[in-house]
Amino acid sequence: MTTLTDFPTSHAPRPARRAPADDPLLTELCAELCTEFFAGLPRADQRAKGAVYVRGLLSTRGRKSIRRLAAASGGAVSEQGLHHFVSNSTWDWRPVRATLARYLARTTPVRAWVVRPVVTPKAGEHSVGVDRGFSAEVGQLLNAQCAMGVWAASDAGGGPVNWRLHLPRTWLDDQDKRTRAAIPDDAGAETVEGCAVSAALETAGFWGLPVRPVVLDARSAGAAGAVRRFQAAGLPALVRVNPTMPLVPVHPVLPGRAAGPVAATQVMAAVRHLRRPVYVPGSRSGEHTAAAVPVRLADGSREGRELVLFGHWSGRAAQPEYWLTDLVATGPAALVSLSRLVGRVDQDFERLTDRVGIRDYVGRSYDGWHRHVTLVSVAHAVAALGETVLADDRHAS
Repeated sequence: MTTLTDFPTSHAPRPARRAPADDPLLTELCAELCTEFFAGLPRADQRAKGAVYVRGLLSTRGRKSIRRLAAASGGAVSEQGLHHFVSNSTWDWRPVRATLARYLARTTPVRAWVVRPVVTPKAGEHSVGVDRGFSAEVGQLLNAQCAMGVWAASDAGGGPVNWRLHLPRTWLDDQDKRTRAAIPDDAGAETVEGCAVSAALETAGFWGLPVRPVVLDARSAGAAGAVRRFQAAGLPALVRVNPTMPLVPVHPVLPGRAAGPVAATQVMAAVRHLRRPVYVPGSRSGEHTAAAVPVRLADGSREGRELVLFGHWSGRAAQPEYWLTDLVATGPAALVSLSRLVGRVDQDFERLTDRVGIRDYVGRSYDGWHRHVTLVSVAHAVAALGETVLADDRHAS
């Protein structure tokens, strides 16, 4: 049985300190990390262009177009050369991501792998994966790309280490679109939730990383499938679910009602008397309350692994957040702390990931998109770790 006592404990977050891109310590750190992360690239010119691209992402204000990134290199790389490096080159982004993930796991107190959607609005129809649909992230219909990022998350910060682009059937079933974007033959159809789970399983299951819970917001019909896939992989998870999700309480909670599926909101309403205050470091007294109920998925099987439906009320909220987890022996304070990493990742996304250009790739190729977001992940790591180095250096002085 896995509990949060097996994972790193909470660390107080460091205050954010923005450093200029030409700060000597940041420049030195960028060179050092690029040397490590790009060591597996087969050619010296590719390793050099990777470092140029990352420095450009860190130093260029506004949109990170290929033209502006090339200009930021001071003539070290031409616009055509940088475009080829990202969109048409042969280097594989996967080893770079794995190296980055292992580095962050080794140097930061990673508590969870947090999966976060990134929606990128697009004006045209030619960017790989672009489709028109409703975006829950922005609450409206959009013509956009949708991707899932996996963050190495801790209270002290972290960064994205893996990405998966959701490919709608309009792309997968159109051979002309697949050919133009060079979508691999093994890329198949999956739901948005399935895309999120696949990204997490690839990150946690194949790169030799330490076991950490996956934290995922799956408030849709795909939550049960996500939980089953995590259980099958033996990966602990904390999944936010919809209040209407049907679950089977292990012990009856509704007097006079036969055992069977009950909506999460009904389960939690029936055990409101079990709500208890939860102390979370950094919060005010009484700000958090929680209740937990043993349940199983409503799949008709009594053999399913026991789960916990966890309700978390923040402040004076009338309704709780509903979370489903297999961390059945973990206390409510630790679960609340773990769920709050989603907010920490959102803050880091707005503060760093978006600012170093995660949405700025305008090419049409599948590989090009993956190379760009990989380089953005490296730039995020340099910026985040640079803040830590600068904070430590200034404190020492």
